[in-house]
Amino acid sequence: MNNPSINFILNKLLEQISTNKLFRYLLLFALGWGIVQVLAYFSTVIVIFTLAAVVAFLLNYPVQWMQRFLPHTVAVIIVFLLSLLILIGFTLTIGFAALSQGQQLLQQSPDFINFVISLLERLQTLLQQWNLQVDFSAIEEEIRNQALAGIAVGLGTAQRLLANLVDLILIAVVAFFMLLNGANLWNFFLKLFPEHLRSKITSSIQRNFLGFFWGRLILSVFFGVSTFIVFLILQVPYTLILATIAGVFDLIPGIGATLGISIVALIVLPQGIWVSIKVLVGCILLQQVEENLLMPRIMQGSLNINPVVMFFALLIGARVAGLLGVFLAVPVAGVIISLFEMNELKSEQ
Repeated sequence: MNNPSINFILNKLLEQISTNKLFRYLLLFALGWGIVQVLAYFSTVIVIFTLAAVVAFLLNYPVQWMQRFLPHTVAVIIVFLLSLLILIGFTLTIGFAALSQGQQLLQQSPDFINFVISLLERLQTLLQQWNLQVDFSAIEEEIRNQALAGIAVGLGTAQRLLANLVDLILIAVVAFFMLLNGANLWNFFLKLFPEHLRSKITSSIQRNFLGFFWGRLILSVFFGVSTFIVFLILQVPYTLILATIAGVFDLIPGIGATLGISIVALIVLPQGIWVSIKVLVGCILLQQVEENLLMPRIMQGSLNINPVVMFFALLIGARVAGLLGVFLAVPVAGVIISLFEMNELKSEQ
């Protein structure tokens, strides 16, 4: 059934949209689609150079401090070599120990699956005693399938990390040369913007990226070390790998700590519900200390984003660039909000 008022409105809209405007919209859409395709084609190269830029950006802070006493090249070499030594020492000690515990944990994953299934069977029996007929067989089968898929993903991720050793070397080499000649590259990049915006762009990126990455790194180390101590006190098995999981997830802003705590509590569930509850309570208390005492001081003056906007940026970043997008989405959103002075999108302090 045709409605005259609807037809009238559609005709008016079509009259207002000229051919030139429609062509510009289509051209803009095609340009965006083309950029996405190019980024997808060169995704490996983009990831390598992006991670190298992040590493160079973080190491530039100690380089600038050492430049007060040493020449720029000497400062870069010393900071870079010290960083490599710290990374190698961490990998040979804590890294391999955590990897060994992770392998043992994966080997005992069938015990965890059987424990969850036994809980479902007990629940099913209890509900049947209350004359509630339920069948959890489909859920049990899905748990088995998802657990096997998760184990395969974990093993595949470890294999990919070892296989991508060449990419890690490339990231280190590119980061080193970015530290040496990063100023020239940055000045070339700033020429794409009007001169009156260049200083504002530089200060905004330094404040948001440097504050975010260093802040998240410090908070993640605190959360990982503190959970390690708590797990030792509670005599939880696989202490190192569980604390590593909690610390790594804490790098993700907003929901990362909650995800890490939930995963750790589920992993220790076969050790007993009471042990899992104690781990959950201990981690939540540490999370409150981190978010209410440490985070306001460490992240002060860096990011100032409304939580809703932050979660929206995380979802967009994950959709566009996966895990890399998750880590870059929040500081990028902070830079955009700061540059365009979108005060409505900032958090209330």
